[in-house]
Amino acid sequence: MKNKILFKLIAVSMILALVVCSKSLAFVNEDKSLEKPMGKIYLYGEYHGNEKILEKELELWSKYYHEDNMRHLFVEEPYYTAEFLNLWIKADNDDILNEVFEDWKGTASYKECVKEFYKKIKKQCPETIFHGTDVGHQYDSTGRRFLKYLEENNMKGTEKYILTMEAIEQGKVFYKDEDFAYRENKMVENFIREFDKLEGANIMGIYGGAHTDFYAMEYNTQSVPCMANQLKVRYGDAIWAEDLTWLTKMIEPERVDKFTINNKEYKASYFGKQDLNGFNGYAYRQFWRLENAYDDFKNNEKTGDVLPYDNYPMLIETGQVFVIDYVKTDGFVERTYYRSDGYVWEGLPSTEEFVIK
Repeated sequence: MKNKILFKLIAVSMILALVVCSKSLAFVNEDKSLEKPMGKIYLYGEYHGNEKILEKELELWSKYYHEDNMRHLFVEEPYYTAEFLNLWIKADNDDILNEVFEDWKGTASYKECVKEFYKKIKKQCPETIFHGTDVGHQYDSTGRRFLKYLEENNMKGTEKYILTMEAIEQGKVFYKDEDFAYRENKMVENFIREFDKLEGANIMGIYGGAHTDFYAMEYNTQSVPCMANQLKVRYGDAIWAEDLTWLTKMIEPERVDKFTINNKEYKASYFGKQDLNGFNGYAYRQFWRLENAYDDFKNNEKTGDVLPYDNYPMLIETGQVFVIDYVKTDGFVERTYYRSDGYVWEGLPSTEEFVIK
């Protein structure tokens, strides 16, 4: 049952979500005006800093920008970071972007492909307007610097100044106790504020995949509905979302090995290993896919252990067999076998472990 202990993803019913999170949902619904024009919301979920996903997001934004005349791009950044990006996109140099980028050191955004993504937006879609709706990350660097900019330009007391102060305070509250439920709810409030003031404009949003699932709870605590889940309650059919994280699983095997099981030789496509440091004495696990093996093992007894598809580094199809080696910190190797029968565990497509006879 190790995967249920180590990797279990808790699925909570929508009914429970409404009970546990009534305060959050009440906010989402309050002051909703059906008389105002409502634009469309197109959300895309990502793994931060992944080049393949960034290329797809650039392609999507360019299409929306040039073909649909969109201008508003929502990003998982604080209010003041987006405002700095808005200043930078109109500037004749990259000084502001470079400073913001250095503030990202230590995060998934501190990659050259992320900086290049923004540079390409500036070149290809120069009228882009960024909207930051996250809590105040980097409040001591980016946040403080933006406050200084506002003060030096006689903008103290303006809406920009007030919203910057709010974002900084949100960051302080979040980091004090790492309150992820608080952060998720503030992301919703900030998103609603930014979107509703556009009065009918269509927007695209780029957020981590954990924030863009209409049926998911906040990833870390499972105590409140995630951002998109809450926004769906408010905006209904006006909001649409797509998870782009599957693009990271479109990979070719690193090599092809040969396994002999029950005196039969199989080709085994190797897809690499994943770090498991911190999980009960495990160091890492390695993945192979046994080619053309399903019929040989489809009736083997199952152990009851499951491993959801999203644990694998590659795409999974029904009717496949996998070999996974769990390597412990003492060097001991535990070999396990899984197959994809089309089983769904707690709402997640999952493989199931079976016994080799």
